[in-house]
Amino acid sequence: MFGIGMPELIIILIIILIIFGAGKLPEIGSGIGKGIKNFKKATHEAQEEIEAPADQEKEDKGKS
Repeated sequence: MFGIGMPELIIILIIILIIFGAGKLPEIGSGIGKGIKNFKKATHEAQEEIEAPADQEKEDKGKS
C-alpha cells in the first residue's frame, strides 16, 4: 500500500504523538472514527437513493 511498511508507520505514529501529545490521541481517534462512520452512512444513503427509483420503475413496468 503506497510503499509504506511497518517502520514508516511507526515513525509517523511517533511524529503524531510528539505533535499532539498522548492526551489528544483518543480525541483524534474518536474524530477519525466518527468521520469514517459518517462517510459510510452517506455512501449507504446515496446507494439507497439510487436503488429506490430503479425499484419504483420496475414496479411501474410490472403494473402496465
